[in-house]
Amino acid sequence: MRRLRMAMIGGGPGAFIGPVHRFAAELDREIELVAGVFSSDADRSRAAGDSYRIDPARAYPSLDAMFAAEAAREDGIDFVAIVTPNHNHLPSARAALAAGLPVITDKPLTATLAEAHDLAEVVEAAGKPFGVTYTYSGYPLVREARARIAAGEIGTIRKVVVEYPQGWLAGEAVGKQAEWRVDPSRAGLGGCIGDIGVHAFQLAEFVTGLRVTELLADLGAVVPGRLLDDDCSILLRFDNGARGVLLASQIEVGELNGLRIRAYGEKGGIVWKQEVPNTLTVHRLDGRTEIVHAGGSQIGPDAASRTRTPTGHPEGYLEAFANLYRDFAALVRGEQAPLLPGIADGVRGMTFIATAVAASRDRAGWVKLEG
Repeated sequence: MRRLRMAMIGGGPGAFIGPVHRFAAELDREIELVAGVFSSDADRSRAAGDSYRIDPARAYPSLDAMFAAEAAREDGIDFVAIVTPNHNHLPSARAALAAGLPVITDKPLTATLAEAHDLAEVVEAAGKPFGVTYTYSGYPLVREARARIAAGEIGTIRKVVVEYPQGWLAGEAVGKQAEWRVDPSRAGLGGCIGDIGVHAFQLAEFVTGLRVTELLADLGAVVPGRLLDDDCSILLRFDNGARGVLLASQIEVGELNGLRIRAYGEKGGIVWKQEVPNTLTVHRLDGRTEIVHAGGSQIGPDAASRTRTPTGHPEGYLEAFANLYRDFAALVRGEQAPLLPGIADGVRGMTFIATAVAASRDRAGWVKLEG
């Protein structure tokens, strides 16, 4: 099979996430980046194309120019990856789908819930593969935790604790990577809740197989002058009666990227930490504790199929991201990829963000999470 040809929208000079998408997409040699509109500024788009080592003629100044030129080529693009700030997700995805191309996009799905519903209608009408890069669902041991919980290994879930602490926005000064995240016109209605809180939410539902039905949210803009939340505390109730806690913050000085999930059932508990991603801890009711290693013989098929190296050879963020791209490549080729987050997951995430923001603003107490 030939490699799928990818175009990127966003990821211009100085961007963090654009190179991540490029590395991840190309890791397994199933995909190659060949074109893009890397910036709304034509010169910056060309400069980014140079940095990605693509044909200069395929670093385009606009979406219309790219889709027209690529459609005329025998070796035109096969799909589009959207790596822009949130406010550009909907128009970029709509344009790509209208051009007949599959789309994979960064989370959150859009800037607002209304936009998410609009995009869901566009995706359904287009009938093309669509993926959302909830990166942490690509980690092998996250998939192992999901499989073990689904198999009943720790029994009925009673309690879920998911936390995502960071400290990089604790100060008033922000750089290029942060400036759009604290700007409502580009980030949308949520700050921390949309940047990392939605990751924690998706992880909780993905790993446990449960759905949140109610929440009680307390979101704050702690740094003076900040317009969007930077610290979030949310209580959760799940559809099986389990209770949960979701903590997400970007003002916890000294914290790096400390995403962690703990799920406790009637027979045991499971713990996974993103900063130590190659071990999964399973506690038993009788006091025994099992340490599961990525690449080890005790992992199941979901985890094993997305592990590249033997035990003790660490895999991390880029490899997890690459697993999502491998899943997406399978969809584009007409195969199955049941663990890849899709449009429904994207809408679900936006529903969570919108509900939490409104509930906190209105001091509404416990509210239902619809959808």
